[in-house]
Amino acid sequence: MMMYHRILITTTLCVVFATLQVCAWSFASWDFPEIVIKLGGDNSYLDHAKRFLRKHPLTDTHNDWPILLAFLKEGKVNNLDLTNLDEGHTDIARLHAGGVGGQFWSIYYPCELKDDNQMLWVIHSIDTTKRMIAKYPDVFEYVTDTHGFKHAMRHDRIASMLGLEGGQYIYNSAAALRTFYDLGVRYMTLTHNCDTDWAISCCDPNPPPFDPSLGLTEFGQKLVLEMNRLGMMVDISHVAHSTMHAVLNITRAPVLFSHSSSNALCGIERNVPDAVLERLEETDGVVQINFYNQFVECNYPDTPATVNTVADHVEHIAAIAGRHRVGLGADYNGIEVAPEGLEDVSKYPNLFAELLRRGWSEQELQGLAYGNLLRVWKKVEKVGHELAKKELPMEDLFEPINKDV
Repeated sequence: MMMYHRILITTTLCVVFATLQVCAWSFASWDFPEIVIKLGGDNSYLDHAKRFLRKHPLTDTHNDWPILLAFLKEGKVNNLDLTNLDEGHTDIARLHAGGVGGQFWSIYYPCELKDDNQMLWVIHSIDTTKRMIAKYPDVFEYVTDTHGFKHAMRHDRIASMLGLEGGQYIYNSAAALRTFYDLGVRYMTLTHNCDTDWAISCCDPNPPPFDPSLGLTEFGQKLVLEMNRLGMMVDISHVAHSTMHAVLNITRAPVLFSHSSSNALCGIERNVPDAVLERLEETDGVVQINFYNQFVECNYPDTPATVNTVADHVEHIAAIAGRHRVGLGADYNGIEVAPEGLEDVSKYPNLFAELLRRGWSEQELQGLAYGNLLRVWKKVEKVGHELAKKELPMEDLFEPINKDV
């Protein structure tokens, strides 16, 4: 590529200056390598990345667009043009520009609020998301299984799935867990930034409800096993490192980190430590990389995060766990600031271009784009089908109803 551009430039200059008889001029004094890089280096990687994503659209496992629509638009999507929006990191035009072919839309309500509106808000967010999908049937397709995922991809629609960001919404109830599954939720993050009664979070400043070294209570373990039986992915982003290990000790299906980064590169509890990455092969799990500046660059804002910073996290996790165990969960609309070069969902090609520059093959990038996640999801479904044949649903324990009331 570089030689081609050198010959092309040289020949063109010779033709242009032929009438002036200056073609014998030595071109050695010209700084051609810099010109060549600009014409055939970074741009060629970006062009390659865009062509690749047109052929293999990516799937991201965490986007908080439903929250933005709820907060800023009060969930009123009926008369809202979602093609181009000034607010946030996402709209239809930018999704297409970024090569997005699948998205888990996050259902979330701040766990710190702990008020009576929590469940209503969650139901409202699920409804808003489904109405958004239905409003644009040529753009989105509502998906609840891997067969539907493939169908959406074949028909050039954005496969749209639901993820529940926090186990606090099930109110310690297996019945509520199953109801969310029936509503279309296909992964549940065990905690957000607050502990639940049965799982320890990464980031709760309050005293833990039980010994944090355990990660999960016995009830929490049973919930994980019930998620396995349902065929619901167990998401262990946001949980404490002890909880990560506790889940890996008992799960019968692959685990998912829906939006996490490397603890070795940015040593916060929110990120995944190498000791956990080394265990991913036990369940054949996957880590979907979070783009949040403060998760990928601990010196931010003194050191700005860039597309290269995120690529470093991709490569580190791949180096420890394998390139077949990494994907994308950017957390767009849930993060305050995105890295330079990854400012919104239209910028994914920049990351793929950087990884191409670093030597990633198209087969490896296809895994990063969606293949690694799809493998995990298929296995979770398979485990669920097998367990459902031989295990009964987990039952809740209720206090007896006072019949005198």
